[in-house]
This record gives sequence, structure tokens and C-alpha cells, in this order.
Amino acid sequence: MYCISPISSVLYKREVPVHIKFLTLYLRRSEFYRYVDYDNFASQRAEYNLRKLGELLIPLPSPAEQQKAVNVWRAFREIKVQNEAKAAPLMQLCQSYIQELKHKYPMQEIGPYIHRIDERNTDNKIKEVRSVSVTKNFNVTNAKVDKNNLSNYKIVRENQISFVQTTGNEKCLCAAINHLGFPIVVTSVNEVFETDEKYLLADYLHLIFRRTETDRYARFNSWGSARETFTWEDMTRFAIPLPSIEVQQAIVNIYKCANEAKRIAEEADRLSREVCPALLQHIIHS
Repeated sequence: MYCISPISSVLYKREVPVHIKFLTLYLRRSEFYRYVDYDNFASQRAEYNLRKLGELLIPLPSPAEQQKAVNVWRAFREIKVQNEAKAAPLMQLCQSYIQELKHKYPMQEIGPYIHRIDERNTDNKIKEVRSVSVTKNFNVTNAKVDKNNLSNYKIVRENQISFVQTTGNEKCLCAAINHLGFPIVVTSVNEVFETDEKYLLADYLHLIFRRTETDRYARFNSWGSARETFTWEDMTRFAIPLPSIEVQQAIVNIYKCANEAKRIAEEADRLSREVCPALLQHIIHS
């Protein structure tokens, strides 16, 4: 049971051969949104009330055909809910392990285990320009970029990390690891590095970068006035718990499982929004 605004209308299904979820799916279609834009009334604020909805004519397939569409929607919904329920506790478990490691292993500066990379796109062959987001991912940049003039951009190859040296505007340490499957380029003001995988896994370090505690550390240790800066030298002094590679890999594997569950949930949600309207269209016109 829920409470809603008094300006909202509430309806229930009468004893007619229409499945309530089928009706809901029909009303969620973009075609219905366009129809409402056309059929609403009033001047200052467009209105589409319960009376207008009651006058709506819809094609009415057989109950069995309606149930097919509802079953598909429920299947996608179940996949989404189940995987979301798996992802959240796994993510929390992953961060809990990292927190626990701080009490089991001495904190070590990462300077000896990371190597600065300054490989420029001198031949201008790589056109995939990315920016580092506040969500610690590489995003397609929104800035206007001349892709014929990328020779001064830095290359980020597979399993390499890039971070933004400013923390003031972003309110965090923006750092991303390249798992895109192809090399990319970032602006020359970004730092790029790789880890010594014998002692420090790049994925394990990136998990630590994802913690809000790291964001607070980076902002506290940034310097400057107009622009707060967290430099390469500041990064080398960043200290973390450094367990064995096997322990690091175990934590990374937990995160990958959580991330995969999250990806499946997002994909199921996307497919439900794409497949269900298409299925309704097929059922209506078949």
C-alpha cells in the first residue's frame, strides 16, 4: 500500500478481459506518451485525466496473448531484481575485506609498485578519446576534440590507470582503469601509470581508489588555491594495505562477480524496456 499526491488518479480493473499488467505495459509505450501529448487539454497546464483515459480505445488481444507479454516482462523483472540483490552485498563484502586488511597488514606507500607512463599519440593513430569520470570510469568525452590533432594526448593501454590531478571541482579522486579492450587517449594533463603485477594488482588498487575514504584522503592532501591539485608525487606517497597477490586476486574476483551481477541487472532492465514494447506491437498487430 502506498500514499500518492491528491492530484493523481487511482483506478482499478473491472471484470473485463484485460490483464492489469498488460494495460500497464501498454500505457508505458512511447506511442501512448505521444498520443497523450496530442490528446490532452487545458492551456496553461496540459491535463489528461481519468475521464480521458476511460475514453481510450486499445486493441485487446486474447487473455493468453496478453499473458505472454506479461510473462516476458516478469522474467526480465525477476532477473533484474535477483541480480541487484546479489550485487549490493558482494560490493559491500569486497569493501569490508579491504577495510579488514588495514588491521592485518602494515600500510605501504605505493610508489615502489607503480610506474609512470608518458606514451604520446605521436602518429595520431588512436582516435578513441576518453575522460575520467567521478564514477571512476572512462567515458566518451563531451568536450569538442579535433580528432586529427591528438598527437599530444597520452595513450592508456589495457590494465593501465589514469587519474585527474585536480580534485577541487570533482570533489573526489577521478581514477579509471582501462578494461575497454582497446587503447585510448586522454588529455596530456592526466597522469597514466601501471602497477608491478608481481606485488600490486591494478584492479586491487583501483578498488581502493573507489572508496570514499580515498576521495577524502586525496582532497585533504591536495594543494593549491584556485585549483586543488593531487600530483604524481602525492600519488606515490599514498599508502595502502598490501597483502599477497592471492588475497588481492580473491578480493578482485568478488568485485568482478558483483559487477557482473550489476551488469546483468542493467541489461535485463534495458531489454525489458526494448523487448516488451516490441512484443506488444507484435501481439497487437498479429
